[in-house]
Amino acid sequence: MRLTVGQAVVRFLAAQYSERDGERRRFFAGCFGIFGHGNVAGLGQALLEQTLVEGADDLPYYMARNEQAMVHTASGYARMNDRLSTFACTTSIGPGATNMVTGAALATVNRLPVLLLPGDIFASRTANPVLQELEDARSYDVSVNDCFKPVSKYWDRINRPEQLPSALLAAMRVLTDPAETGAVTLALPQDVQAEAYDWPDELFDRRVWRIGRPVPEPSALDEASALLNAAERPLIVAGGGAIYSGATGDLRAFAERTGIPVAETQAGKGTLPWDHECSVGAIGATGTTAANALARRADVVLGIGTRYSDFTTASHSLFANPDVRFVNVNVARSDAVKLAGTAVVADARQAIRGLDAALAGYRVPDAYRDEARTLTAEWNATVDRAIAPQNGGLLTQAEVIGAVNDAGEPQDVVVCAAGSMPGDLHKLWRTRDSKGYHVEYGYSCMGYEIAGGLGVKMAAPDREVFVLVGDGSYLMMAQELTTAVAEGVKLVVVLVQNHGFASIGGLSESVGAQRFGTGHRARTPTGLDGDTLPIDLAANAASLGADVIRASALGDLRDALAAARKSARTTLVHVETDPVAASPGSEAWWDVPVAEVSALDSTRQARARYEQDRRIRRYHL
Repeated sequence: MRLTVGQAVVRFLAAQYSERDGERRRFFAGCFGIFGHGNVAGLGQALLEQTLVEGADDLPYYMARNEQAMVHTASGYARMNDRLSTFACTTSIGPGATNMVTGAALATVNRLPVLLLPGDIFASRTANPVLQELEDARSYDVSVNDCFKPVSKYWDRINRPEQLPSALLAAMRVLTDPAETGAVTLALPQDVQAEAYDWPDELFDRRVWRIGRPVPEPSALDEASALLNAAERPLIVAGGGAIYSGATGDLRAFAERTGIPVAETQAGKGTLPWDHECSVGAIGATGTTAANALARRADVVLGIGTRYSDFTTASHSLFANPDVRFVNVNVARSDAVKLAGTAVVADARQAIRGLDAALAGYRVPDAYRDEARTLTAEWNATVDRAIAPQNGGLLTQAEVIGAVNDAGEPQDVVVCAAGSMPGDLHKLWRTRDSKGYHVEYGYSCMGYEIAGGLGVKMAAPDREVFVLVGDGSYLMMAQELTTAVAEGVKLVVVLVQNHGFASIGGLSESVGAQRFGTGHRARTPTGLDGDTLPIDLAANAASLGADVIRASALGDLRDALAAARKSARTTLVHVETDPVAASPGSEAWWDVPVAEVSALDSTRQARARYEQDRRIRRYHL
């Protein structure tokens, strides 16, 4: 079959499927892109020809407005689909390509499959240096696409058509491996994309990639069950792997039978409904006081699908029992061995079933179960007070979160990424569905929110998607509002305007840096401490094609959310909030170093606190 490299890539991607538990689906839902001289004649032409000449739309094309954003959209889509389906993303060479590097890092950090197809310089070198080429005197084989190497799980450059089949198969191997998945980059020189070659027909046959469920090794299961059988104060830490595996039903049954309380990481939030008898809520630096109190005294911690980030472990200060032991269930051995844990390298659902059978007669002591329920009830009362109407003035962020939570149905989804809102959501949001909470906190990337929300909605068009975004993140990347409008993909975006970077402002204050450089203010002779800038982000959103509703009081906000939910169009609700109003604390620590010497008294005081706080950090060996 004689096709160009670009045409061969499109035909191959359209024929790839994933299958798990007998359910088969297209692995690529489409291709996002922005065209330029590096891909318009190759992949661009191929995507057009597929639609107009072949009469097929097996790999539909979607035009993005920002290259980083389209990778975020693909990541949001992949996460919502439990990593069983994703998008490809194509760009021209140069800045179009490097704009995707941040998105690639986010996908890899969060273990989400995304295929990146950046254009590249001429493989033939006959036209070098081409427009946007980085000339490197050390080698003519270097381009800006080499930047993708450290943030990709697989990277290749296709300098000859003959190299394409093996590269495509290797890309699919990584994308469909739950333990290895992340961003995959195939750099495609622009002359090679347009070059024709006689391909074997078999390359384009339908290919099904089966996502297995590795079972736990019997000896590992025996060791893990022995530890849990002897535990008096066990605690489950549920991570994203429990959701990706579809193990939430098994986890719920296991927790109910054994009485082991379940705490949730950011990625694992929603493994149990918030009001389930075994749920103790979020854990770690942004956790609940209930989960963290139990974690401090836990004798065995059963981690299921978590990579134990510093927020989860409170910078290795949370699990304070000197005799604490860890049992770690994970498909990735690199995560399963963390904290010197007993590694159960297996699919989460299979491992839970194995542990349930091995612990058939086990149940936690009644006093421990009652303690967990009492602590959780106390925390829930704290949340009730935080989200209740306060005493007038600007709304607090907690009030906004409570109003959005109330406006949604159980199956609806909240999306967020960076700033202070992820921490508040982790503590305060009351999740009722395993797919109802989507906060990107592996990379905590400002600008993910709207683009990621677009991917979530494309993956689950029957769910209402509420995107919570602060003004700082909005200013970094709001362009995909236009993409949502163009594609008729309806989002409800709640823009929280506090005129600066509230999260970093608070962090700055905690390290003695006095909120320096964290507000949207005019320059004065003493710095950026003048009047608040006259920024109208509601008007900006309207200019991008969204419907806009402004809200000030809590009643206005509730009415605006109800109207936005009923609308068929993307709607942005703009609300001003108090940037310094604090939400309930987690009673946990997060390690952010403070300057060891300083002329500022505020910094010296912060350093003294830091020296005291970091004494609770410990090794788990």
